[in-house]
Amino acid sequence: MSLEFLQEVIRNYGYLALFIGTFLEGETILLLAGFAVQTGNFGLSLHGIILTAFVGSLAGDQTAFFVGRYFGNRFLRRREKWQERAARVHKLLERYHEVLILTFRFFYGLRNLTPFILGTTDISAKKFFVLNAIGAFVWAVAFGCIGYLFGDLLENVLESVLKEVHNVELIIFGVIALVVLIFWIRKMLRKK
Repeated sequence: MSLEFLQEVIRNYGYLALFIGTFLEGETILLLAGFAVQTGNFGLSLHGIILTAFVGSLAGDQTAFFVGRYFGNRFLRRREKWQERAARVHKLLERYHEVLILTFRFFYGLRNLTPFILGTTDISAKKFFVLNAIGAFVWAVAFGCIGYLFGDLLENVLESVLKEVHNVELIIFGVIALVVLIFWIRKMLRKK
């Protein structure tokens, strides 16, 4: 997914795109929304993106928690790979109980899976909601403000990374074209 595409999505759909992005995961789109607020070209406000990201993140994690609560154990029994991840989350939960619920969204690889697995435990829905709301609020404020404050730097870094990816794609395409050309020339020489 390119930086231009995400910027276009934010430009065209604004808060709705941010809500959907943060419902699913959303660090990148929230950072870009923060940058969009800084530039002033997108009609978004910092308070608006923080509120939208908070609601989107909270709703996504609550949904995952309740899906885990009602379907999680059956799902985990059928998927051996997920059982290992669930065991890791359970081990973290035993050690860092409330801290895990407050901070899981800040750790890559835990964000989507943790609320689902927490739904399979005996944690009360009320306790999860309160801790999840606090964590979602802190996350939305942190990433929204980071995007706003460091948006220019972020754009330069992302563009540089995307250019490097594009350059690598061009090199791979060039190598493939060269290999095809060599085989074609070889075939033509064999015919003669």
